[in-house]
Amino acid sequence: MLEGFKQFIMRGNLVELAVAFVIGAAFAAVVTAFVGVIMSLVGIVFGGPPNFDAVAIGDLVVGPFITAVVSFLVIAVVVYFFVVVPYNKIQERRAKGEEPTPPSEEVTLLTQIRDLLSEGATRDQP
Repeated sequence: MLEGFKQFIMRGNLVELAVAFVIGAAFAAVVTAFVGVIMSLVGIVFGGPPNFDAVAIGDLVVGPFITAVVSFLVIAVVVYFFVVVPYNKIQERRAKGEEPTPPSEEVTLLTQIRDLLSEGATRDQP
């Protein structure tokens, strides 16, 4: 019973998922801190960070929802322009530079020798 539990815990998928979760939580903290910097800049420009908590339509309070949507959009903009765009540019650069180089003369010669030896070994066998 304990052996099965040990195998379950040590599965690659579970360990990878745990690592991804921890890294995701750390990344969320970095993004939240950076969004705080961006919101401070917005506050400097507009006289205060956007806060719609007091907005209501009749008796229906929609302000916290509007504030959450604005926060989500700011986070999405930060992630897109400071993570996704640079990552895509790096991937494009890597893709351009990864054209396979032709093998050197020595490698070509060794490959030919290997092939000839392989052919000779199969001819000698009955």
